Formats: sequence, C-alpha cells, structure tokens
Amino acid sequence: MKALVVGSGGREHAICWKFAKSSKIEKVYCATGNGGISQVAENVDIAVDDFNRLADFVKMNNINFTFVGPEIPLSLGIVDYFKERGLRIVGPSKGAARLESSKIYSKEFMRKYGIPTAEYNGFSNVNDALKFLESWEADKKVVVKADGLAAGKGVYMCGGREDAVNAVKQMMDEKILGDAGTNVIVEEHIDGPELSYLVFTDGETYCAMPPSQDHKRISDNDKGLNTGGMGAYAPAPLATEELNKEVEDTIIRKVIDGIKAEKLDYKGVLYIGVIMNGSTPYVLEFNCRFGDPETQAVLPLLDMDFVDICAAILDQNLANLKINWKKDFSVCVVLASGGYPESFKKGFEIKGLENIKDAIVFHAGTKIENEKFVTSGGRVLGVVSTASDIKTAVEKVYSNVSMIKFEGVRYRKDIAWRALNGKQD
Repeated sequence: MKALVVGSGGREHAICWKFAKSSKIEKVYCATGNGGISQVAENVDIAVDDFNRLADFVKMNNINFTFVGPEIPLSLGIVDYFKERGLRIVGPSKGAARLESSKIYSKEFMRKYGIPTAEYNGFSNVNDALKFLESWEADKKVVVKADGLAAGKGVYMCGGREDAVNAVKQMMDEKILGDAGTNVIVEEHIDGPELSYLVFTDGETYCAMPPSQDHKRISDNDKGLNTGGMGAYAPAPLATEELNKEVEDTIIRKVIDGIKAEKLDYKGVLYIGVIMNGSTPYVLEFNCRFGDPETQAVLPLLDMDFVDICAAILDQNLANLKINWKKDFSVCVVLASGGYPESFKKGFEIKGLENIKDAIVFHAGTKIENEKFVTSGGRVLGVVSTASDIKTAVEKVYSNVSMIKFEGVRYRKDIAWRALNGKQD
C-alpha cells in the first residue's frame, strides 16, 4: 500500500514514522513534509490547502489512503473534496471539523448534548460584548476566545474586566487575528490541571488512546507565554481508572452520540482537551485531529500496525478491532528556537543528532541544506523516550536532549513534573 500524510510538523513526522514501520506500507509520501520527514517518507511540494493538486497526486501515484495532520485543510473541506473524487481519506468532513474551527458551534454542541464545559456567552457584535463585560467583576478572571482558527493564538487569559475589554477590542475592532476574531466567546475561567484525551473514531464507535498531558507555557514551572506545546507525556498519572471512566461516561460517549445525532461524517481522530473543575472533568476544547506534541508521545506506545486502525476507521469497523498499547510511559521534550514563541531566527545547523541513543527524534521545523539539518521553525525537534516508569523515561529523554545543539536552542527542563512530584493541582 501507499499512504499520503498531509502536513509538515512533528505530529506528521510521528505519523509518517509509524506508517513507515508497517509491513503493509510500500511507500509513504508527505505534503509538504520537513527535513526529518524526508528520512522516512518522500516529501511532496504541494500546499496542504491545494486540494486539486493533492487529489491529482494521489490518483497519479495510486495512493491507497490519505491521513490529514493539521486543522486548516480539515476546516476547508479536504475530506469532502477527496470523497467526491472517490479517494479514501482519514479525517472529519468540513461540517464535523466545525467542532474545532468554530468555538461557538463547539459550545452550542456541548450545551445541546449535556457535555460539561465552562459557562460562556458568544458575541458577533463588539458593542454587545463590551456591554456584557460592564457587569463583570473588575478583578474576576475571565477567558476571551476567538471563534475561528487562530493557530493557537486565539485564547486570552484575562486577569479581570479591563484585560477582557482590551482582548475583545483587539480581536473584534483591530482584527489582530483577522477573520478568526470576527466572533468571540467570553467564558468563565476555570483553574485546574489539564489532560488530553485522544480517541480514534469511525463515527459510530471510538477507542481511547492513553491520556496525555501537554505543557503549553514556554518556561519551567508553567511560566511565560503560551506556545503550541513544549512537551508532553503519556499516560498521565492524573488520569486514573476512575477519572477515565467518568470522562468516557460524561464526555466521550456523549460527543460520539452527538456526532451520530447530527449526522456528522467523522472518520478520524478526535482530541478532547479536558480541565478539572474541582473533581469534575470539563471540556476545554475539541481538536478534530491528532494533537501536537501529544502525538509524538502517544504513537510510540501503540503496539500494533497503525494501518489496521486506519482501515478499520475508513471501513467503519472500529468496534471489531482490538487496539493494543505498550504498558510503558512516554515523554516528549520539544526543542525550540531562541525567541520562540515570538520572533526568532532560522537557518542554524543542528548538531549532535548522530549521538542520540534509545530515543526517537521527531522533526517539526527543520530542512536540509548542504546535506545538514538546519532550523526552519519555532518548534524545531521533539525528542521522545519510553520506559517502564516515568522517572526513567524522563532521565532518558533529557540525557538525549543534552546531546543536541543549535544556536539559541531552548527547552523546558521540567516536562512531566506533575507526574514526578505526584502534584496534580
């Protein structure tokens, strides 16, 4: 078989890597790919939103199925386009992807199907939003979210009314996020630990992956600016059997039931961001695809052929497939460019990759120049180690991280700190 992966980051490298390990796969292509992906797949210079060229490439090369990594092509309807041309593709339709591409739609879906989430109000008019905030307590925390996709930059954690007013004006008046901020949500602030629940679903049933925990802030001790994710680990000890059962009963099953009731075409991966509101799990957000860097932590734990899962999803046969996971722990540490998540320089040679032992390196922002890997993005690499206990996995991953050098490299030194310290608040 031949597979095409759409995307170019660390998540897509992990997906390509897993496909390349399959005895059923003859060839993996990736559009557009990156330097590291070129080691396990053939990079294809076609943009992720150029559906016509992508579909033509699939037809011309007799590719058996396509797997979509990032949110943009899903939100624009790549799955609908491919299906109209009779091509097999893993991912939700444009209508189903609204669970991620529209915060307001997502919130209304959760309200309709009784899924626990923070209280909110949606606004399409700036004056209505500002009038609502007039009654907000001056020092009471509040969250303002852009309705549309904003590449992880559409959530403002506001310390009180004044911050929230500024956030609303920036999004709706000044258009700093473009069309993504045309509509906004003003949401109650919940302060608690977060978990990432990823599930495979064929639209009828689902299979949960080992729950993971992401680290969004740029600096140790969860300080500094928000990022796309500086590391992740799985399974997270916070996700006890009891909590997992509660999440399945009160969230995951209700989401799948809602997808069926709304007749949404959803064959792919669903990411459910969960936050603990006291002892009760609430939904923070949905992503309609694999998370990043959670994918890099979770896929190395998959103890079977990933192609079999994709086939079961596409054939709506997931209920009859037993999915096996290793009993290990997995830790991913992201190495980023100096200055990230703000402005940063590119083009620095990456040294030390040949010294990596007993770890996997997934490339996110790299390219090859003069037969050497150089930096080409904000998040550059994700280094992953697995072990039978979390402490050993952390020690292994950091011993390998220390081998890698490039100008300005920065990374967090405390990935999985909650698991190591037994601290979950």
